[in-house]
Formats: sequence, structure tokens, C-alpha cells
Amino acid sequence: MRSAIAVTGLVLFVVTAVVAPCLLQAGEVTPASGYSLLSPIRSGNLTVFPVVASKSYDTAKFLTLDEGLRSGDVVVTEAGQARGLIRRRPGEPPIMHPMRDAEVNRLVLVNNSKRPLLLLAGEIVTGGKQDRVIGKDRIVLAESDPVDLSVFCVEPGRWVPANGKYEFGSGVGGSAGLLASPVVRSKAMGAKDQQQVWDSVRSSQRAMAETVEVTGAAPAVNATTSYARVMDNKEVQKKVDAVAEPVQRNYESVIRQLRDKNAVGVVVAVNGEIVWADIFASTQLLQKYWPKLVRSYATEAVVTRAKGGEASGKDAKRFLDDLQGHHETAETEPGIYRQTEITGDGFKVFELTSLLPRTGFPVHVAKMAD
Repeated sequence: MRSAIAVTGLVLFVVTAVVAPCLLQAGEVTPASGYSLLSPIRSGNLTVFPVVASKSYDTAKFLTLDEGLRSGDVVVTEAGQARGLIRRRPGEPPIMHPMRDAEVNRLVLVNNSKRPLLLLAGEIVTGGKQDRVIGKDRIVLAESDPVDLSVFCVEPGRWVPANGKYEFGSGVGGSAGLLASPVVRSKAMGAKDQQQVWDSVRSSQRAMAETVEVTGAAPAVNATTSYARVMDNKEVQKKVDAVAEPVQRNYESVIRQLRDKNAVGVVVAVNGEIVWADIFASTQLLQKYWPKLVRSYATEAVVTRAKGGEASGKDAKRFLDDLQGHHETAETEPGIYRQTEITGDGFKVFELTSLLPRTGFPVHVAKMAD
């Protein structure tokens, strides 16, 4: 294996505990791995195992999608609006000429920032003719020309501009950016199938409606086809917060304690089943995404009905040990990034490696149970 997954043998050792996270004892991290797992943090049927690394990379140059949309340095629009899109001068808005050839699975992005932009599969942009979810991890050059984005619709019931505008934001009504739950992310990243994305969105919506039925909020949840608006419902937020907030508090405490020890990601379990892992190149990059990530995981926990046991450290270790797979494909934009997809028995691994000058390291690695 090459690249970051090759950087690892990812042989991880775990100490299990239910209450407070703590560091592994000295000597329990294999030199070949460079990673170790901390004791799990549990909230309801959600369990996360924090991951620390022996090495961290400088990721200060990367701009996130939320940062770029908030500042106006990043513009996302329907494909039909991109012709005539001119990179703005400082203080001037972008210029767009309306066209009629918008497409469900295409958006166009321009990065006017002087920093390269990092996009994660599963990030949701709201607005335009339909809300969309980013389909793959990628890096967009600073001061880029218009770039085609691979996206999937997560709002099947609308095909008109939101408020008469074709541009996109990162949240509903100015809310914080949203990352889809692992089940929706997996359909976009792994299956790469629009129908499966729609099916997972509808399934999540039905589960959320059932969850909030006793509060009388189910009709409002069922009244929209927008995944983002379902997640923005106040009663849904309460359910997600109840799971997410204890994990977020505990994990932020861990990061504060381990700032010099490179806390870089998590392994995630729902109802005793390991479902996902996200690992970043640095603690700083993880911290930027953590609020979105934890709510994504909590959403999965809320909509998953089946009851199970508790995931063990051995389960988490086994999940990260098995990365070799039997099939590998790679997509490369020379000098910018390489995105590698590895398929194994019952899992997929996705690795985004930066090829920008003075980088060459893995920016984000995701593994999903398939």
C-alpha cells in the first residue's frame, strides 16, 4: 500500500473504560502504527474512541468549506450559473449570468481565497435549486477557476431557486454547517448512487419523525423533503443534542489534555457496531470539523433503532487493523491531491492525500463499514 494508509500498519491497542477517557499506558503503542486509541466515550447508544497520532502535520494553510462560505471567499452555484462567473477582485461580488442547464448532480465552486480549500464528502450545501451533499473528498486550489463538484441531491422535492437565488450556503437560515450522518455519507462516497442517497435521506426522515412524534413535531418533519431542514427542526435538534453534547464535552476535554499528543480522529460505534472512522492530519484540522462530526455521529445514533451491546476496544482495534483490502482505485489531480479508494471484505477506506508543495501527507482518512 502506498500513501497514508501505507504510513500505517495501523496496529492499534486499546484500553477500555466507560466513564472518563484516559491515555494508554506507555509501551502499548506499536512504533509501526503511530496511532493509539483512548478509552471510549459513551452517550446512549453512541460510542467514540478518540485516536491520537505520533506525528502531526502543518494544516494551517487549508481553508474549510464553512470558513469559505461564511467569508464569501468561496462561491458555490448551480452548474448553469457558472458560465460568466468571474473571479472577483477584492471587495467585489462575483458576477453570474443566468443559464438554464442546471443539473442535479453537478455544482460549480470558485475558491477566491488565497488558501487551498478542503472539501469533505458528506458536507451539505443548502440553497440553489436543491440542497446537495458533497460526493467525495478533494482539495481546490487557491484562487481557482470554476471547478465542477460531484454532488448528490438531499432534497428531492424541490427544483426552484431558494429565495430566488442560485448560490449556496452551509446551513439553514444561517445555522452552522451540516455534515450528513454516516449512512448518508456512505451512499454518496461508497455507493455513488443518487437513488440510494435519496433512500437513505427518506429513511432518516421517517426515523426522525417517529422519534419526535410524542412532541407533536412529526408533521413538521414530514412536511419537508430537505435533509437539512429536518435536522434544523428544534425537536430533532434536542434529540441529537442529547446524544452529541456529552460526547463533545468529553472529547474537547481530551483534546485540551492531549494538545501535544496529537488527537486526530475517532472510531465510531452505534449500538455496539463499529460503523465509521475519521482521521485527520492534525489536531487543529480535527477541531475545525469536530462540531459537525459529532452531530453527524449522534444523528446516526438517534435514527438507528436496533438495540445492541457495547463496542469494545478489540472491536475498534480490529476495524482499524483491516485496511489492506483487495481492490484499490485512485483519482489524481496532479500537483493538487490524490483520492484513493480501497475496498475490502465488508468495508471501504477513502484517503485524501495533498500533493501541494511542501505537503505530500494524508489530510483525511475515512473508513466505513459496508
